Amino acid sequence: MKLETSLKVNDFDVQKDIVSKIRDLINNKNLEPGDRLPSERMLSEKFQVTRGSIRAAIQKLEFYGVLKSIPQSGTYITNIGVIAINGIIKNLLRLDNPDFKSLVETRILLELKTTSLAAVNRTIEDLTDMEDALQAYKNKVLKNEDAVQEDLLFHLAIAKASGNTTMNSIMLLITPEIITNFEKYHICDSGLSHSAIYEHQAIFDAIKNQESIVALEKMRAHFKVLYDYCNS
Repeated sequence: MKLETSLKVNDFDVQKDIVSKIRDLINNKNLEPGDRLPSERMLSEKFQVTRGSIRAAIQKLEFYGVLKSIPQSGTYITNIGVIAINGIIKNLLRLDNPDFKSLVETRILLELKTTSLAAVNRTIEDLTDMEDALQAYKNKVLKNEDAVQEDLLFHLAIAKASGNTTMNSIMLLITPEIITNFEKYHICDSGLSHSAIYEHQAIFDAIKNQESIVALEKMRAHFKVLYDYCNS
């Protein structure tokens, strides 16, 4: 049986275990920068986890610069040296699963910056993506349906519009944990969700009009309830 279905462990712990095993594989096989890792299928069978878990662990190691995936070719060890790779992975394995307050603080800091950048750098395509996500959010909320995912898609569209690929990557990295915690703590219950429609619209309008300072202040106001919730 696959590890996550037989043990029901947290995805975070599963990924840490896979990262540790990839490190051991690199060291035991004396793999060097530029060498290719076994395929996702082979790693899945070797580590007895799903290919989805392997892919998530590889993406995390890509984010930290240890691995590089090339479409139609495979996943390769980056050219930073084995000592550096082991040091990065060692510190990565020490990271604890972030608590909700830390996650919220990180998200707020990121989004205040991406929002102000989006007002400057957004394209017509970015505006279309934001507007589509905003409309999808409205539709769900007005039907009294859960709209956490649509909410995050709107914010991810803003991160993309910022033009800063690093900030966008960090947002993508923390989004699954944000969704999990929002649903766990019922952050987006109906009252807050309805008021967020108008807040989202105000943020979108400011970005569309390229009013960077206004967009920043509208996003700051949007996060006030969430920030107060985490500090209550």
